[in-house]
Amino acid sequence: MKELRKKTFLTLFSILSMILAIVLVLVNVTVYTREKEGIIHSLNILEDRGSFGPDRPAPPEPEEQRIRPQDLENMMVMDRELYTVELSDGQITDIFCHGNRTEGFDVEAVAESIVSGESGDRMYLGNLYFAGYSYRYRYMDSIVILNNGETMDKLRELLFISIALFIILEALIIFLSQRMTMWITKPASDAFLRQREFIADASHELKTPLAVIMASADEMTVRPEEQNKLDNIRYESERMKKLITGMLDLSGLEKGADRESYREEDLTMILEKSALAYDAVAFESGVSIETDIKEGLILKCDKDGIEQMISTLLDNAVRHAYPDTAIKVSATGSGGRGGITVRIVNRGDPIPEQDEDKIFERFYRGDRSRDRSDDHYGLGLAIARRIARNHNGDIKAHSENGETTFSIILR
Repeated sequence: MKELRKKTFLTLFSILSMILAIVLVLVNVTVYTREKEGIIHSLNILEDRGSFGPDRPAPPEPEEQRIRPQDLENMMVMDRELYTVELSDGQITDIFCHGNRTEGFDVEAVAESIVSGESGDRMYLGNLYFAGYSYRYRYMDSIVILNNGETMDKLRELLFISIALFIILEALIIFLSQRMTMWITKPASDAFLRQREFIADASHELKTPLAVIMASADEMTVRPEEQNKLDNIRYESERMKKLITGMLDLSGLEKGADRESYREEDLTMILEKSALAYDAVAFESGVSIETDIKEGLILKCDKDGIEQMISTLLDNAVRHAYPDTAIKVSATGSGGRGGITVRIVNRGDPIPEQDEDKIFERFYRGDRSRDRSDDHYGLGLAIARRIARNHNGDIKAHSENGETTFSIILR
């Protein structure tokens, strides 16, 4: 259930954050584009009307469109700070301002820099977040220069406001995503809770009649020809007991971990003891167990749960290992946020890639051809993963080059 809530939250959070980011980016891009087009338009206006001052005659035009040179400065007052710089043989002859002047903007120095650095006609805008000016240069004839200071301040202010809004609204998105996650997952959560309660209740109810059956079977005396029937009753009763115990264990683990009861334990010793305990079982199956465990691994954990998880994985490795091969148990790490990594590797039939995650599902059995004689119901790996997750970790399985590796992360 925690995984469902986590995925739902991340999905909602990602979608809402993406929408917010797209909106803010579009606003900034739109304003930037509008300012850029305005600058180009302003530069083009002066270029189209000609670069001339009050004492320089305008080119011939139809009478109704002709601009009188003596009125040019009055007619070209704009909301942008524009300058026309007249040149003669690369030297500045006149500078005309069209709009309000800004202190600190040295148009003459800018013009000299442009003349010395350009060798042909050019329009330059630059990055409006950083470029202090834009210009249109007519080689050795004139320059139209626009002070970008006001535009730059406007765009930067909008950018900073957008970033601040994004941070503030992200906090709101987190809150909304959490509330929406609880609302969306509530039906599934209720169904999961009812299912877990049913399994726990049913398992508890089954334990009593099962105990009676087993006790009665132990007390029964039958004729020799009926002994096989009695043995079958005992065998199936034992299998049913294992199933009920596994279901109760998994149901209890799924309620979550009581981390207050965890104690710091020597994980190195736990792993060494578990490997040693399974050495005899491995020997009977024709395999051996090799260990490479870092000394001094300390973990705050549920010792019984860790021992159960390692025993389950060792049992799984022994059952699926080829004869005359070695099962390798290793552990590295330092605990804390980095975690401790435990690996159990065996050489055997590989796990199909599509089953590498499914094998941890309850009652899942990848090999459908196996009969029921192995006394396994597909609960062991599900319990092992739940134990790992209750320790802020997880278990992954992967087969490659003839080896199957179970990697356990514990924190």
